[in-house]
Amino acid sequence: MDNGEQRAPQLETLQQKVEYMVEKTFPGEKVSGRHFADLVKERGGSLSHSYFSNILAGKVTHPSEDILKALGLGFGVDWRFFKEESEVVDDVVAGLQFLAKRRTGEISGVAARGLDEGGLPPELLKFALSLLEGAKGDKDAEGGAQAP
Repeated sequence: MDNGEQRAPQLETLQQKVEYMVEKTFPGEKVSGRHFADLVKERGGSLSHSYFSNILAGKVTHPSEDILKALGLGFGVDWRFFKEESEVVDDVVAGLQFLAKRRTGEISGVAARGLDEGGLPPELLKFALSLLEGAKGDKDAEGGAQAP
């Protein structure tokens, strides 16, 4: 039974990770290598459009750390997400899924289901709680709650 929960996608190769980030960062858009390279440049990095296209085509599998940092800048995520056997992949995926559900209103509370013994990363927990506090404040304002 699914219960509306999504499984984390398989993100093992650089190509899979970049395709996933394109889909989540630019939903419904066709992102050219040139557009992405311009975005990286605007954010202070450097990445050629042809190199980005080669990553998407699976022709580049082991780029330099500078390229990984440029990808991180372009997508607005920790560059280590793109490293092999990255420890931050699951955190980034969970964060993106959380944000998507928050935007659509699917999340109205937090339950600690399916966590390992380490629990939720402190940064993600703090962020999630701040979003929920903001949502609570919005509901109070909508309901016309007044101070005594």
